[in-house]
Amino acid sequence: MALVGALACCGASGCGDGGAGSHGHGSSANAHSSPAGASAPAGGGSSPASRAASGLPSAGAQAAELHRLTALGLPVYCAGHQGHLVGLTFDDGPGPYTALALRKLRKHHVRATFFVVGKELVNGPTRPRAERAIGAVGDHTWTHPFLPGLSAGQVHDELARTQMAVSRASGAPVTLFRPPYGARSAAIDRQSQALGMVEILWNVDSRDSEGADYAGIAGNVEQGLAPGSIILMHENRGQTIRALLTILPALARHHVRAVSIPELLAADPPSESQLRAGPQGCPLVGASPNGGG
Repeated sequence: MALVGALACCGASGCGDGGAGSHGHGSSANAHSSPAGASAPAGGGSSPASRAASGLPSAGAQAAELHRLTALGLPVYCAGHQGHLVGLTFDDGPGPYTALALRKLRKHHVRATFFVVGKELVNGPTRPRAERAIGAVGDHTWTHPFLPGLSAGQVHDELARTQMAVSRASGAPVTLFRPPYGARSAAIDRQSQALGMVEILWNVDSRDSEGADYAGIAGNVEQGLAPGSIILMHENRGQTIRALLTILPALARHHVRAVSIPELLAADPPSESQLRAGPQGCPLVGASPNGGG
């Protein structure tokens, strides 16, 4: 099975720092609209009234774009880089810093997406619902393994078990998936597609799981605050939480707004040609071609 993803392993969690890897994909377009009564996109939160007031795509538009991307079955590294939106993403929770991360995001009225590891739900079984309330949640496998090293059946179990558990914990279907370490293959892509999930990678690496301190993390993220960027961080890193004190106020200075991944992709959808270009479909801003999630 040909490996097409990032292979670097992440460092241990806890009060330290962290790191991540990167890929890049992108495209172009504008926000969609849809009927007011449309159901919320899988993994996303916020009321129709608040979305309308904030100018974000409707639930129906988000669901339609995720459906398009699932049908294509191609990994997404970034959005279309045509607007002023970015996607902050946090992997590997829930953990000891999840509540603090949520508090900081709420204080700054910032939305984000959280890729949950199934076995970590014991550390915060109610956290996915709180995370979905300020953005979206996704599947990050049950045990955070190197998926290309597993059998097809084992890959399916890792994805399907987590999808079901996170859906139950968050109160909504889960249609976003991120492979650990960004390690993927065509066969893994097909498994994600078969389960109705869009595979979300990233084009900006905070390098928190590689040991960057809070200043380094903030600098790496600020360098990548360009329209359409998907930024990789980890919610179980103390240095990452500290870096948010710099990152969140920096959004306004860089004239970008952080939204959930479904909102980002619906407002600024990547074209098929951009998706087929792989990481090269995204502007390389603060990214590295390999890394870990």
